[in-house]
This record gives sequence, structure tokens and C-alpha cells, in this order.
Amino acid sequence: MTDIAQQQPTDSNPELPTTYAPAEVEGKLYERWVERGYFEADAKSDKPPFTIVIPPPNVTGALHLGHAFQVTLMDALTRRKRMQGYETLWLPGMDHAGIATQNKVEQQLAEEGKSRQDIGREAFVEKTWQWKEEYGGRILGQLRRLGAGLDWSRERFTMDEGLSKAVQTIFKKLYDDELIYRAERIINWCPRCMTAISDIEVDYQDDDGELVSLKYGEGDETLVVATTRVETMLGDTGIAVHPDDERYAHLIGKQIKLPLTDRTIPVVADHHVDPEFGTGAVKVTPAHDPNDFAIGQRHGLEMITVMDERAIITVPGPFQGLDRFEARSAIVEAMRQQGRVVAEKRPYTHSVGHCSRCKTTVEPRLSLQWWVKVETLAKAAGDAVREGDVALHPKEMEKRYFDWVDNLNDWCISRQLWWGHRIPVWYGPEGQVVCVGPDEQPPTGEGWTQDEDVLDTWFSSGLWPFSTLGWPEETPDLKKFYSTDVLLTGHDIIFFWVVRMMMFGLYAMDGEVPFKTVALTGLVRDEFGKKMSKSNPNAVDPIDWMDAYGSDAVRFTLANGANPGADVPIGEDWVKASGKFANKIWNATRFALMNGATVEGELPPAEQMSTTDRWILSRLNSVVTEADAYYDDYQFAKLADTLYHFAWDEVFDWYVELSKTTFFAGGEPAKVSARVLGEVLDKLLRLLHPIVPFVTETLWTSLTGGESLVIADWPLDSGFRDTAAEQEIVLVQQVITEVRRFRNDQGLQPAQKVPAELDLSGTALAPHEGAIRQVARLTPAGEGFHATASLPVAGCTVALDLSGTIDIEAERKRLTKDLGLAEKEKADANKKLGNEAFLAKAPDNVVDKIRARLTKADADIERITAQIAGLPQA
Repeated sequence: MTDIAQQQPTDSNPELPTTYAPAEVEGKLYERWVERGYFEADAKSDKPPFTIVIPPPNVTGALHLGHAFQVTLMDALTRRKRMQGYETLWLPGMDHAGIATQNKVEQQLAEEGKSRQDIGREAFVEKTWQWKEEYGGRILGQLRRLGAGLDWSRERFTMDEGLSKAVQTIFKKLYDDELIYRAERIINWCPRCMTAISDIEVDYQDDDGELVSLKYGEGDETLVVATTRVETMLGDTGIAVHPDDERYAHLIGKQIKLPLTDRTIPVVADHHVDPEFGTGAVKVTPAHDPNDFAIGQRHGLEMITVMDERAIITVPGPFQGLDRFEARSAIVEAMRQQGRVVAEKRPYTHSVGHCSRCKTTVEPRLSLQWWVKVETLAKAAGDAVREGDVALHPKEMEKRYFDWVDNLNDWCISRQLWWGHRIPVWYGPEGQVVCVGPDEQPPTGEGWTQDEDVLDTWFSSGLWPFSTLGWPEETPDLKKFYSTDVLLTGHDIIFFWVVRMMMFGLYAMDGEVPFKTVALTGLVRDEFGKKMSKSNPNAVDPIDWMDAYGSDAVRFTLANGANPGADVPIGEDWVKASGKFANKIWNATRFALMNGATVEGELPPAEQMSTTDRWILSRLNSVVTEADAYYDDYQFAKLADTLYHFAWDEVFDWYVELSKTTFFAGGEPAKVSARVLGEVLDKLLRLLHPIVPFVTETLWTSLTGGESLVIADWPLDSGFRDTAAEQEIVLVQQVITEVRRFRNDQGLQPAQKVPAELDLSGTALAPHEGAIRQVARLTPAGEGFHATASLPVAGCTVALDLSGTIDIEAERKRLTKDLGLAEKEKADANKKLGNEAFLAKAPDNVVDKIRARLTKADADIERITAQIAGLPQA
């Protein structure tokens, strides 16, 4: 199609520039929305509520494509609901991000030659707050750049006064209900960050290590065990075998000498041991392995910690003071000298946990920590989904959810940090333990000290759907906007955040779910499907793409890839194409405005409209209904694809082009079509607005004179349908498409005009002759017309005279060459398909491809032969 913005205008609109410049529009437009309070929710409103809370980004964070992806979808949902008449609250905020933020400040101190211990806890916390005020929250400004319609008047922070009160309140409640306790258990320990870390903060990767088989005991009382963590043998307090393993029946209950030590350890029988794996005997180190801890508890084994918080060996002897990895090598060498190394396999690739913050190898370690007893809480979280109170979308995610929540272990909530919510427990000089609520005074007097640890970041973020609304107070916001409607988040944190919010929400809010729907997204990947990472060259800063193509282009690209639960590939070329789409919308609306498109007055009655007018209105209403269905089902990719093709293909490339003869002719028909085009663009821009808010707002206000699309009504399906008009325009499209294909095959330039006779008699196409000629670049047949080609299509005939428009002989040579290639392709395919030996061995998909090549070759031969026959004779 030609560029519709290049058509000669019948009028001018000085308010709309000739080209769309996102950088000149987006920032000023967003600030206007905020200043006018469009995003602020009213708890006193009698409108039905619609609530979303943003998954709080880390205070240390910067916008990445994953954030941009989820924020785009949440913004689309809330903008649509606002337009539908809901009192919409999309609540923003940030997470204090305990480990990440503490690491930032410690790095700052290190540059000054200091540590946090040097300045003390109080000064360190104060410095962290200063860092937060100066450097934290950059991502919130970037969310504005993206166009996120957040209610900034309600911005929250997980360590602000209100949320801190909520944390202390629920801790006290859980403690009093005996759902929080303190105990020694195996935890993930980072020797660099010097704290316990949650499962989500452990990144597992395949590392090359060493599997060493060691001989314990002597003579008939010898067993061989294998391990990748040889240094932990210093803490072995047992050897476990399966109770039915006859090889070791004579050893069960006996004491075996532990090498390199002066200790003996028992052989115990435990069903956890797999007799078919390895030697069927396993070393048991209860203080340094979760499975061994469970075995140790079942058999009353001693639990010996062999290294300190920095992973330095503490066991007296030759290995004391060595780092764990140094000790590993030294112990293997010592065992080798005693002849106790039976086998060594290196490299031995196995999965190893690393701290997600500093990449240090995580050490499973027995530690005294605070825990949440999750059995009853997790059951409630599972039942809420099973009973339909909370819907997971897509539904296939339910199995993963149940696999996790039904097998949830008690949750370690204490962290050995200084930045975070300090555990509200005080210890007295005589062993007293007092948990203090937010309205209670902590005990005073000599010897009373508060617990040194802080709470896991996920503890406070687990309260997010209700703490942000003012809980534990009965605030108007809490009454109006809880429970929230949709939680939209990545499927990668369903276990760590979604489940925690479910447990806490049901517990704190008397069984009322924290959200009615969980819409789970995939992860954003590069255009080749690879995970994006800062350490890889494929990492992209979305701000760079926004600078180059505009925020709408980034948003549309992300929405266009958003299939429920599936990962989203994205590449710069796709963003560039979305930028072209924004320009197409701009140019089409400019053309409409220059040709009198309007929204003033009622639509003319159908009998005054052309078939083309009725067709586009019928299609518009169908698209409105489709868009609503896709929104309600969180099918953003299908939504974006539907709107894209309706806008570009049907409105811009067909309706506008078919209507040009009407517009250029003027008169009453042109006024009718101008009103129809205004109606279509009005509703189309409303439909597109939640995904591409900036360009649509600018165009819609120019078209309609309305205040803002943000507060405009959502379009409704008027119910108008005209099946006959739709079928008639399909025939018109078929004729034009066939003529264009033929022109392309003949090598004609798009703008090159060709004389033609159109025999439309007896068909519904007769009223469309002018439009067909306009769009297909066909001039009337004059004197000397000589039909060199005839195209039967859609019940009519189009005869064309190509004399003088192409080099006949050159075209004949080109087509003859193409025919030869097609015939060779056919011969090659027939040869393979006629080879029985080949067919017997070839996979079905290979054979299918060859058959498809044969079918295409036959079609090409028929088409090219007809083209040659249609050429004028020399």
C-alpha cells in the first residue's frame, strides 16, 4: 500500500505534526496524567473496585526487560478497568531487599577502608537509610518512563512505618499461636554474606568437582562411601545402610573407626538409603546436609559443626584454620597416604548452589534460626486454589503450585543481617524470651537484649497485598480494595512469593484470599530463546530501546509476545517494527483528520452508508468483542495480534484505501465515510490505549477533542453486524489481491498504472469498480487497448494490457528460467519419492517435506506456464 500520510489533504490540522516523535510526547504527557490525578483511587467511591499491587522491585534495582514486561501487562489491565468504570487502584512500592542493599552499603564502606563492624549497627543502619534516599528507587522513575499508571500518592516501602508495624503485628500473632519457633536446623549459608539465605536466593549450576570414594573401618568391618564434600567427613557421626541390604546386615549397630580422628561412629539402618546407588552405604554428617540431618534426628546421632561462619575448619587437628576447599584437598591427600582412597572421579559434574548475590558456593549448615511452622498455613493456601477461591492462570500451573505447597517445609525467616526488620524478641538475663508487639514496650533492665537477626525479605513482602492498604488498622483503603483482583507475576516466584502471600493473607485476613486471580507469565528471553543475563552480551537495557523507538514500541512488543505462562522472546528488530506500527497509526489518523474524519453527531443510518462503511463497522464490533475476551483470559499476545492486524490490514490498508475515491470525490458520501472513519478510529484508539498509551492519547485527543483516553469510556460492541457487506468486501479484496500478485509476478512497480478492462457485470463488485481501479492502479481501457493477460477471479474477469509496460523478451527469459528451476525441483522430488529404499529409511517428517516441495513445484509450473502464455507475442 502507499503511505497514506503522503496523500494530498483536503484540509489541514496544525495541532498534529507531520511525524510522530515519541521523545517529545511521552514525558510531558505522563506528567500531565499524574498532575491531573488520573491514577489516584478514591476509597469513598461507589464504583466497583479493581485492585492490583505491583510486585515490589528491589530498592537497589533498575528496570530490566522482565520488569518492563510485567509492568506493561499490569498497566494494560488497570487502564482498561479504569475505562470500564472501575475504581482502579494500582499500588506502587519497593522492597528493602535485605542482602542486596546491605551489600551495596558494605561495598561503599569498603571503598573507605571500613567494614560495618567498624562503625557499629546503629550507624550502619543509618547509613543504609541514607543510601536508600540518595540512590534507591531509580526504578520508580523508570516505571514512569514506561508509562505505568500507578497511584503514586499511595507509594509504599517494606520498611516504612506502617509496613513495619504490620510485620511486627503478624510476627507477634504467629508467635502467640505457636506458629513461629526457634530451633537448630540445616539452612543455606553464605560464607561471604555471613547469613542464612532463602531457597530463591540460591542459584544452582553444574560445577566440575570431584567424587571421592573413601574406605572407613578395618578388615571385615570396612565400608566404602563416596562424597563430593570430603571436608565434611570430619563431622561424620554415622554411616547409614538400608535395613534390608544383606551386605551390611552384620555391621548394623556396630561402631566403625572414623579415619583421621579419634572417634568411632555407628552403622545405622535407614530406609532413606538406596541400596542400588553406589556402594549402598552413605556417610552421615547431620550438621552439614539436610538429608543427613533427618537421618541424624531419626537415630539420635550427634551433630558436629566442623566449620565456622566463614567456612573455616574449626575441628582441632591438622586441618584447623583451613578454608573448606583447602581442607578438601588436604584431607584427600591424608586419606590417600593411609590407603583409604578407593576411587577418584574428576571432573565430576554435579549441581552446586551459589549465593545469587555474590556467587559464593553455599554451605548447608546447622544453625539456630527462627522458623515459621507452615503445615496449617500451607494447607489453607492449597485449599484456596482447590476450592476455586483463587484461580491460577494458566490452569496448567496448578500442578506445580500443588507440588510445592503440599510438600512445603518449615520456613527459615531469620537473617544474620543489620538491614531489615529486626526480630521483635528480647532475651532476659535468666533465659527469659519475650516477643513484643507493635503497641507493647520491650522489657528494660540490665541483661535484656534484642535478637540480633532480621527477618527474611520475603516475610515482609508476603504481607504486601494487605499491609500496603493499612493493615493492621481497619482503613478505608483496606475495606475498599482488599482483596486484590489480580496478581500478575512470573512463574519463577510462584513458590517463594505467591505461596507466602497466600499463607499470610488467609491467616491475617480471616480466611479472605489476598487476590482472586494469579496470572503467571514466563520469562523474557532474547530473540533466540536464550536467557538474558548481565554477564552475557544479550542483556538489554529497555531504556535504550525506549530512547530509540519510544515506550509504546517496547510495550507493544512485550504484549505481543505474552502467551500465558510461556517465555517471551524479544529482539530489537521486533521493537523497531512496533515503532513502525506506532507511526502507521499516526499517519493514518493524520490522513483521517485531513479528510474530515469526525466523531461529532450520531452515525448515519446504515442505508446511507456504503458497503465499505458497513463492512468496517461490522468488523469493528467483532474486534471489540474479541478484545474483551482476550483481556478477560489474559491472552495478551492474541489481543495485540488481533488489534495489530485489524488496525494495519483492515482499517489502514483496506478501509482507508477503498474509501479514497469517496473522500476525493467529496459530497455527502464523503461526509458519511468521514463520520464512519472517525467512529472506527475513536474505538480503535480506545482499544489500543492500554497497550500503547502515549501515541493513542495524542491522536485521540486531536480526533475527538476529549480530555484524556485515561478516563474515557471503554468501547462497547454496538451489536451492529453486516455479514453481506463483509462477504462482499472479501470479494473486492480477492480481486485486488490477485491483480497485485499478477503485477508483482510481472515485475511491475507498485505505482505503475496499467490499462485494464473490468467485467463486473452480474456481480456484487460493480459498485466497487472505482475503488478497485484506485487501489490496484488500473486505468480505463482506451483506444488501442490490447488484452495481453486475463485474470478470472471472484466471479469476474480482469483483462490487462501490458504492452509497453515491460520488456517482453526479458520477462519471457526470466520466466523460462524460473520454469526450468521449478521443473528440476519437481524431477528431484519425484526421484526421491520413487525410491523405495529411501522411503523405507527416511523419517516421516522428511518425506512430508519432500511431498510439500513437489506440490509447490507443480503449483509454480502451472503459474509460470500461464504467465508465459499471457505474454504478448513478439
